[in-house]
Amino acid sequence: MKFNTKTIHGGQKHDAAYGSVMPPIYQTTTYAQKSPGNHKGYEYSRTHNPTRHALEQSFASLENGNFGLAYGSGLAAIDSVLKLLKPGDEVISTNDLYGGTYRLFTKIYEDFGIKFHFIGMGNVDKIENYISEKTKLIWVETPTNPMMNIIDIKAVSEISKKYSLLLAVDNTFATPYLQQPLDLGADIVMHSATKYLGGHSDVVMGALVVRDKELADKLYFIQNASGAICGPQDAFLVLRGIKTLHVRMQRHCENGRAVAEFLMSHPKIEDVYWPGFENHPNHEIAKSQMSDFGGMVSFTTNGNNYNEAIKIVENLKIFTLAESLGGVESLAGHPASMTHASIPKDEREKTGVVDSLIRLSVGIEDKEDLIADLKQAID
Repeated sequence: MKFNTKTIHGGQKHDAAYGSVMPPIYQTTTYAQKSPGNHKGYEYSRTHNPTRHALEQSFASLENGNFGLAYGSGLAAIDSVLKLLKPGDEVISTNDLYGGTYRLFTKIYEDFGIKFHFIGMGNVDKIENYISEKTKLIWVETPTNPMMNIIDIKAVSEISKKYSLLLAVDNTFATPYLQQPLDLGADIVMHSATKYLGGHSDVVMGALVVRDKELADKLYFIQNASGAICGPQDAFLVLRGIKTLHVRMQRHCENGRAVAEFLMSHPKIEDVYWPGFENHPNHEIAKSQMSDFGGMVSFTTNGNNYNEAIKIVENLKIFTLAESLGGVESLAGHPASMTHASIPKDEREKTGVVDSLIRLSVGIEDKEDLIADLKQAID
């Protein structure tokens, strides 16, 4: 199947009971057994649930993987990956990443004896300087949140394979519509399915996809043992969202381009971060590993004035000032005080998350209305 067909049919079967086209919501905790251990593949819904299983198969299909796992949130999915590690292990991570990921790494897992190296990965040659016999995992976001930095997944995968390290890629911003990290050599793909995969700002969920069975078995064990699963209603909602992923992403990309080009031309705007610009760092890598450039755009105002940035986001009418991203509606955020507030000011400013930075999740409305809204808010 090609991708657009996979969003609707990938990994899916009609329900065995009545031929239901959409997977039913199996709102049950447990399943009848004829005798101990003699059942129809399901015993207890923390371990397996037919609705969640259908979603996990869809996740695997979209990312060209063999095994999918669904979690109660994106951070629960990341937490599951870190539980593959032991005290004394080391992780190399991009230094420009979602604040919640940074918080989980530094405030939870550092206390368990895991060491993290946060480095810029725009130039992958830096990575080998931080590898030791204790290194077990490389964590990559691309495009990064919120600076839209591009990391060469294939080049990082060559390094990870050279040293027998796991490579995990947070593919939330790109989605499998634009980028498929497993095909580029990653071992684990992670999504906050809350965002583009769900697509309607009505469900919180995380996803992992892998190809290797041994790795999958370890993650399934952690998923069941730790219990950070999603419920069947949430699984149903994301399954429904995935069926329109391709058409939504096409419009997100079209509108993202229009908004980025408008901002670049505005005299009150200093910098615009969007991977589609030829002068964007690693633009050529973005062209090679992504099929388009997405609907996420960040920008700063002239003079880097905090109050000016706050005034802009408060004056927006169609863009909603809110956390999160990837929904059909356009959202605006102020990373320094919202998504990245958990990162110390000096650390976030090293990566470009300055006080005037505004991050836009460009939705699927008419682009003329979005540009008019930005113009009135900025002017």
